[in-house]
Amino acid sequence: MNLARQLVAEGDQVHILAPTGSVCDGIPCTTVPGLSPPYAQAQGYDSEVSIPLPSVLAAMWRHVEAMQQDFDIIINWAYDWLPFYLTPFLKKPVAHIVSMGSLSHSLDLTLEQILQEHPGSVAVHSRAQASTFRFAQPALERGENPFFLLPCGVDLDRYTFVPEANGSLCWIGRIAPEKGLEDCAAVAQSLQVPVTLMGRMQDMEYWQQVRRRYPDAPLNYRGFFSTHEMQLILGRAQALLVTPKWVEAFGLVVVEALACGVPVITYRRGGPAEIIENGKTGWVIPADNVEELAKAIERIPQIDRNICRQTVETHYSLAVMAQQFRVWTDALL
Repeated sequence: MNLARQLVAEGDQVHILAPTGSVCDGIPCTTVPGLSPPYAQAQGYDSEVSIPLPSVLAAMWRHVEAMQQDFDIIINWAYDWLPFYLTPFLKKPVAHIVSMGSLSHSLDLTLEQILQEHPGSVAVHSRAQASTFRFAQPALERGENPFFLLPCGVDLDRYTFVPEANGSLCWIGRIAPEKGLEDCAAVAQSLQVPVTLMGRMQDMEYWQQVRRRYPDAPLNYRGFFSTHEMQLILGRAQALLVTPKWVEAFGLVVVEALACGVPVITYRRGGPAEIIENGKTGWVIPADNVEELAKAIERIPQIDRNICRQTVETHYSLAVMAQQFRVWTDALL
């Protein structure tokens, strides 16, 4: 949605197709009823393709077929087999933005075929994300990337720069095992440093396990907030901790923290490690190493919060993302 707003502001014609109930904030939008496909992350790698009926994706792509003559290019944000399969049947070029790493054998096969038939038509957010796809690894080892690299951008007007911190740490993400909250709890208990937690409570049993394992960790779970409310809390933190147990495709919250002037300590795993410049905007430490996490927290005062904000202005603004997006889509026309 943020990218769509930026494109409209720059004079492009954009029309959004979204499930019923979506809010498009003034951008021309058609909402479509139907059932969503299963969440790819919750399925096994070898799970069969499943299309619940009535399918919202099938209905949306019927609209795409009817509307395509009015547009130059079709942008697909859905990480699902159906849009990839339908690509060759459309008259206008389709550009696919993939926001997760490899999760499904069926999707991987379809992605590989799309890239063979339409080179350059799939974008990912980080090199780490690209490396999760087995078919891409030989090219990556040769220094080539079959995907277009499209880092995410944020609307800087929505994030307030905070020059001084209040001493607490922050951790933001879904409360789920792959996010690695237990490592954050371990270092909070060890150092007795308060940590503010924000994010959707996806796995209550996991949360309770973490609390039982680290009963003296000063964790303050605040819940899920809008971007405006979240950045007001995040901006006062001395650092954001990012402790994933899986390969994050990008790590938008890392950019959000930097936009507020907040340094980031992240594991050397996934997209977040590509955003942070070690010793300049935070610290990149060995994955799953709680001792190094604690040492990095002690080094946070070395980071200049102004440089954190400047990094986002230079590399991760919506204007920069839109510019990269145009380079990509212009090559496909």
